[in-house]
Amino acid sequence: MIRRLLGTAAIVAMMALPAVAQAQGVPGGIERGARDGERAAGPVGAIVGGTIGGVVGGVAGVLGVDDRPRFRSYVVEQRRPSYTYSNEVRVGAVLPESGVTYYEVPAEYNSAREYRYTVVNGRTVLVEPRTHRIVEVID
Repeated sequence: MIRRLLGTAAIVAMMALPAVAQAQGVPGGIERGARDGERAAGPVGAIVGGTIGGVVGGVAGVLGVDDRPRFRSYVVEQRRPSYTYSNEVRVGAVLPESGVTYYEVPAEYNSAREYRYTVVNGRTVLVEPRTHRIVEVID
């Protein structure tokens, strides 16, 4: 019985991991992981998926949990104009090369120094500078 439970948990974990990696923070990761896990393996899958989602969701972001509100406040204080984007603002979306202004991340946010930030549809996002791919949405 225990082998079966562990086997099911391992399968659910492998299936849920890619979807959970897109989660924004711990609450989103738990919610999404539990939903995907339950769909794949019932109640046990929900428990395993929620646990993995919380762990992965908590570390998936570029900025730490403590830095997110401080960084968001910094961007608001800078009064950067918002770029109007017709698609969904989400991790993985690619912004255009022209028409969007990308700003350097201040040195105090060491974990995000290799990225740039901008404001899209009123939301602050971190962007990979070479590809213009959104790596984190700061809400």
